[in-house]
Amino acid sequence: MFSRSTLLHLRIPFSYFLLPIFLFSLVISPNLLQQRMLWILVILHIFLYPASNGFNSYYDKDEKSIGGLKNPPPVSIGLLWMSLLFDAIALVLGALKINLVFAVMLFVYGLASKAYSHPAIRLKQYPIAGWLVTGFFQGFFTFQMCYIGLNNYQPESALLPQAWIPASLASLMLFANYPMTQVYQHEEDMKHGDRTLSMMLGIRGTFLFAAGFFVLTTLGFVIYFLQFYQLRQALGFLTALAPVGLYFGYWFWRVWHDPTKADFRHAMWMNFVSATSLVIYFVWFLFDTHNIGQYLF
Repeated sequence: MFSRSTLLHLRIPFSYFLLPIFLFSLVISPNLLQQRMLWILVILHIFLYPASNGFNSYYDKDEKSIGGLKNPPPVSIGLLWMSLLFDAIALVLGALKINLVFAVMLFVYGLASKAYSHPAIRLKQYPIAGWLVTGFFQGFFTFQMCYIGLNNYQPESALLPQAWIPASLASLMLFANYPMTQVYQHEEDMKHGDRTLSMMLGIRGTFLFAAGFFVLTTLGFVIYFLQFYQLRQALGFLTALAPVGLYFGYWFWRVWHDPTKADFRHAMWMNFVSATSLVIYFVWFLFDTHNIGQYLF
């Protein structure tokens, strides 16, 4: 069951690209408990996200590049069972190490992620619905799940402005980024009969759409930091986003003149630059606004 193919399709390193959502929730949490931090990090990035990756890879059966895999090997039934095992481990750890509310939210997330590729629903074939569901669950829902788990809160805490406003910004960030992860997969998606948002927009349209959401997201974060924190945090965010904007502009310019540059390599670099810039910013934010030494030593 645990073959090299299965390990590759779990795409554990690919979870790094979703790390900023966890860190954003962490840095605004009033209760930093070391054990909860570590357990939630492990549950999400070692088990939950790879379980979703493996499950969707099994049903997609892609032969060309997918997120985190340039040359995906053939899938086997072992991948499906391993993805379900990883799901089960995430649920058990969530219930035992965090709380039951967190475990239920893990279960709901798992169902939503499976709906993306499972043939009974396959949200991937619906461009708007697939984009909305993915952006909501990987952004808003995951942020709230982390916020509730990190602070040991009850579900009603999700209704407070200090929770739903940044959670909404997390989804805006995903709404901007998600079509860019589809821009190099048009041929493969067409072969499966899927119609993603990027296919609907076209290659150049995908970049224009992402640019618009990128500007909207940046504005939203700046307003949020100015309202809830200080000018220093807002300026720090703009500084952190500078490499993202520069690389996006460079890639957009190349694609505008040569659409074949909307490829796997550039897309993965875009993800890496974006995730790394935000990880650096949120780590700085953590040290800037919390007495972090007491949690580490």
